[in-house]
Amino acid sequence: MLASTERILELTTQDQFLEAFPILNQLRTDLTEQRYLELLKQMKQTGYKLFALYKERSIVTVAGISLQINFYNKKYVFVYDLITDTGHRSQGYGYKLLRYIDEWAKSNGAKYIALESGIQRIEAHKFYEEKLNYEKWCYSFRKQL
Repeated sequence: MLASTERILELTTQDQFLEAFPILNQLRTDLTEQRYLELLKQMKQTGYKLFALYKERSIVTVAGISLQINFYNKKYVFVYDLITDTGHRSQGYGYKLLRYIDEWAKSNGAKYIALESGIQRIEAHKFYEEKLNYEKWCYSFRKQL
């Protein structure tokens, strides 16, 4: 599935986190590098993991996930962040990284993978449903306090 110039790694070092920031920032545009590192430190304490697909020596796609447990999904992986660098979109990198996350989830005993996607992201929804067999099964709501 991965080309010989591609690899997927769990990012664990400060240098790797900094390398991933410009890609993640394309999705989370409100984050400064400092705030990203602050939040990442807190999120990692509650199980957040950041994975990256590298093409040659550069990150092209990142995914932020955590293994969760609740009454309705039982043990599952939640994908908080998935972004492919603008110069590398529609080349299969997001697909490859999510397929890797599928296998990671299975090997960690998960029964489902869940994610949320903005209502306006119609093309992303088609990608999740048609290419990866995700199903729309609920609405997600939030309230600003």
